Amino acid sequence: MPVGRAEVSRRHYSLAALRSTIATWDERTHFRWKLEQMSKDNPRLIDDIGLTRRQVEAEIAKPFWQR
Repeated sequence: MPVGRAEVSRRHYSLAALRSTIATWDERTHFRWKLEQMSKDNPRLIDDIGLTRRQVEAEIAKPFWQR
């Protein structure tokens, strides 16, 4: 059975959306990892960027899919 244009388009869009979602999750994971390292290595930098220790801990504790 031949594949219609709409189906190919939808599949392409779904793949692009999936890639984008995964890239966003990866960015969040990396950001939270760097934030955790910063809080351990040089906690004064946390104050410099305007966050409290509690805010940093809350951000680090979030699962990768959560904003």
